[in-house]
Order: sequence, then structure tokens, then C-alpha cells
Amino acid sequence: MAVTFPPDLEIARKARLLPMPDIAAKMGIGPHLLEPYGYDVAKIRLEAIDELADRPKAKYVVVSAITPTPLGEGKTTTTVGLGQALTHIGKSATVAIRQPSMGPTFGIKGGAAGGGYSQVVPMERMNLHLTGDVHAVTSAHNLLAAMIDNHVHQNDDFFHVDRHSVTWRRVLDVSDRVLRNIIVGLGQREDGVIRQTGFDITAASEVMAVLALSTSLQDMRHRLGRIVIGNTVEGKPITAEDLHAAGAMAVIMREAIKPNLLQTLENTPVLVHAGPFGNIAHGNSSVIADLIGIHAGDFLVTEAGFGADMGAERFFNIKCRASGLVPDAAVVVTTVRALKVHSGRFKVVAGKPLPPEMIKENPDDVCAGASNLRKQIENIRIHGVTPVIAINAFPTDHTSEHAAIRELAEELGVRSAVCHHFSEGGRGAVELAEAVAEAADEPNSFHFLYPDDAPLKEKIETVAKRVYGAGGVEYDLHATRQIDSYERNGFGRLPVCIAKTHLSISSDPTLKGAPTGWILPVREVRASVGAGFIYPICGDMRTMPGLPSNPAAARIDIDENGEIVGLS
Repeated sequence: MAVTFPPDLEIARKARLLPMPDIAAKMGIGPHLLEPYGYDVAKIRLEAIDELADRPKAKYVVVSAITPTPLGEGKTTTTVGLGQALTHIGKSATVAIRQPSMGPTFGIKGGAAGGGYSQVVPMERMNLHLTGDVHAVTSAHNLLAAMIDNHVHQNDDFFHVDRHSVTWRRVLDVSDRVLRNIIVGLGQREDGVIRQTGFDITAASEVMAVLALSTSLQDMRHRLGRIVIGNTVEGKPITAEDLHAAGAMAVIMREAIKPNLLQTLENTPVLVHAGPFGNIAHGNSSVIADLIGIHAGDFLVTEAGFGADMGAERFFNIKCRASGLVPDAAVVVTTVRALKVHSGRFKVVAGKPLPPEMIKENPDDVCAGASNLRKQIENIRIHGVTPVIAINAFPTDHTSEHAAIRELAEELGVRSAVCHHFSEGGRGAVELAEAVAEAADEPNSFHFLYPDDAPLKEKIETVAKRVYGAGGVEYDLHATRQIDSYERNGFGRLPVCIAKTHLSISSDPTLKGAPTGWILPVREVRASVGAGFIYPICGDMRTMPGLPSNPAAARIDIDENGEIVGLS
């Protein structure tokens, strides 16, 4: 029998929202620290960090997942559901998540406000513009691009730019494949210097990563100044500071650095701030939001993009390095369908129904894909953090399949919970909340995977072997020269953020489960010096998505009452 369920937008519109001062009060934040953006959204002033600093620290929980299918496994929904569920067991909680990009919203994935009865509201504002932070990032980034081309056009008089070394492209918060590779400067001489460049989606901008990793307004200003856009003909790095662009960029970003305050359907406070890519950037919400949320109640629940091999590894080794905060527990979201895909017996395609054989009751298929879950649990434990397995239940699941996952969890010595937060809200994740509260009370031995002073190749190989299960790393000659150049220029102490597919623990998206012994190919290495990491590129990484054959944009409209329809 088919299961019918109201659309997310319909559920969201029926929410009984509390005024923002009431939501802030749940965090111990007074109205003097709020900047209202209408009735249902506010920004929090940065003074809140110092005002809250003397209060007890919350338990810090990161929500990650097994390697996802192209459909996603409900990590944001679980994050929101857990935040709501903690209040059901008498704990005050704050949720911190990334701001969605409008590229996926109008593309294939849809919005990123959670789903069902575990959503962040107002859903429309959350997924569309919010308070304009993404547009500020776009403008700041493109100002630097304009300053680069203007410098070259105006006779290149301060220093001679090696035009072939310029890595700074332009950005736009729309998926548009035709902008991936473009020629600028066509026309008359006064129209600029002709060169090849392109556009990335705004979430891939280093300015977005800077926003996410900054600890203060001044820290953001310094990080923007450290952004490297290319080299001189003598091989010296050129920074945004050298181009006198960083100050104006910081001015554009002055309001964007303040976290946005929203709420869940059950009025749990939610900090929505920054949205760095989960592939070529670290895929986590902002440090500043966490520095506020960590003193705002009993629990701070945040989310890390994609699987534990990606978002969680970067949360531990990049974000926690920048913030100085120590996690108390980690949730690994799993689904029956993802484990069946990792068995190698099924293929899931976004936008198409699940294969009929896949939704038949078969716990053996679940067990056949369990190697991925085992490895992702290990990836949490190697950082000294206690994991909890959240089994995100779907209507097509069977009790025997959930039992198979629970048996695996017991075998691994990990707490587990079957979660129905999508259909039941917070009460559907009470078991998870209780398991997380127990895990967070246990002593842990959190540590980074590598020291700052390790050579860059050692850092890359440590992540590849210990987190991904690779047998080794193979570097193109160009990549080796780039690493040598970065270390000569003083960037060797930065952590690494390995850009690879999110659809496999390996660098090959077709390899499911937990493959071992394979070789990680590093074809290029780039530096996000302002954000504060080096990112080796392994495989073909798209930084500007394209729209699918049936984009969500085609279904979104405004009705006769001025209400948005079709947003999901």
C-alpha cells in the first residue's frame, strides 16, 4: 500500500513559529544581540561570543553518515530531528547547519532545510536568499576577480602577473554548465585583456570557506588578505592584499559574518551560517556559529557534509583546528537503501524510482553492504570520538533489515537507534537522543590525525591510508611541483582537504563498500591559503554543476495568492 505524506512546503507553512526573541531566549541570548530580518529570521551580533563565554559548554555533537547514494541519506533531517528530540528528554539544544545553495535548490537535489516533521523554518527563506549572505560572498569574490583583470589591463604596473597562473575564477549561485570555461576580454582593447577563465558555483568560492572558518571580523579580514590568486612571472604568490582588494571584500562581508537564527518546526533554535562545498572545501557550517552555540544550552548539534570520510574528517582536522572546540560524540546516519547499494547489487539514479528488487525485504543485502558502515565508524573512532549509529527509517524498509543493522552495531560495540523523525518529528528520534546523551557523557580522547608540522605529502597519505583505505598515493609531476612550491612559500603547515568523489570512500565513484589497496591519484594540488587548507584534487571535480534534464526550477512558481509552489 502506498504511503502518502504531505509535501515539505505544506508542513512548513503550518508551523507555529515563535518570535525570534523567544527563540534567542532559549539560548540565553538577549534581544540586544539580535538584528531582526522580519518576524521569523534574525542575525546574531558577534558580541554574543564574549557575552556567552563564561557560561558552561554544551556537549558538542557532529552528525555525519555512511557514503551516501545520489539521493542523500537524510543527514540534515537527522540533525534537525536530533535537536528536536533532545528537548523531549529534557535537554536544551541548538542546531547549527550550512546555508543551502540555490544551485541544488533549482537543480536536482532540492532544498536543504531537512524534511517532513524535522525541518528548519521558514523553509522558503531558508532555501532562497535568506539574509543575503551567499550574495555577499558572490560579490566579494567577483570584486577580487574584477580587481585582478583591472590590474592586468592597467599595464600591470605594480608587479607582472603570470596570467596562466591565475586560479581565481568568478562565481554564481546558479548551476550553469556553459560557464565552466569562458573567454573574457573579447571586444575592443578597452574591454580588457583576453584570457581563458570560468565560473564556479558560489559554494565553491574560497571566500565562502573563509566565512566558514573565521573566528571574528578581524580574523576574516586577515584571511581575505591572505587569499592567493596566482603568481608573478618570478613565481612569487600574489595575494588579495597585494591587489588592495581585501579591505573592500571585508566591507562587503561585514554583515554576512553574523550568523542567522531560525527555528525548527518544534521551535528548537537553529544557527544557519555559511555553505562551503563538501567536495573541494570542508563542507561544514561556520566556526562563529559554533562559538556562539557552544555556550547556548546543553547540546550543540552540527552537521558535516557527505560521509564520515569527507565532512567528518574535515570537521575534526580543519574546523576543530580553527575553532579550538572539542567534539563529544558523533552520529553516523545510515539507511537500508544505502547499505543495499554498497552491496554492489543495486544502482540508484537520482530522479528515478528505486529498483523493485531493492525494496523487497532482504536483510542479506543489507549485511552485504555493511563494510562501508564499519569503515565509517572506524573513521570516527580513529579521532578518539564515540560514534552512534542513526538508522534513518524509510517507508520501504523492513523490520528485519533494521534488526540486521542493529546486530552489526552491537558487534561493533556502538549504540544504535531506529529513527522516525521525518514522520514523527522529535519524538521519533528520542531513542537516538538518549543514545547520543550517553555517548557524549563518556570520556573521549579527541585528537587530530596529523600534526601541523608534518610534510604535505605525509598529511595526504595519512588521510588516504587511514581514512580512505588506500594502499598508497600517486602524484602527477605537476602536483609534486605544486606541493614543493607551497612548502617553499610557507604553506606547508596548513591542513589538507582532499577533493574527491563523495559517492565512494575511494576516488572512484563506482567502487562501493570499503575498497582497500587502491591507489589515490593526485593530479593537481591547489592552495586555499586564506581559508587555511591545501586541497589535492583526485579525479574530475566539477565546481560548477549543470542543470538536469528535468530541473526543479521548472516546477517552481508563484500561485494566484503570491505563494511559492513547487519548492522541495
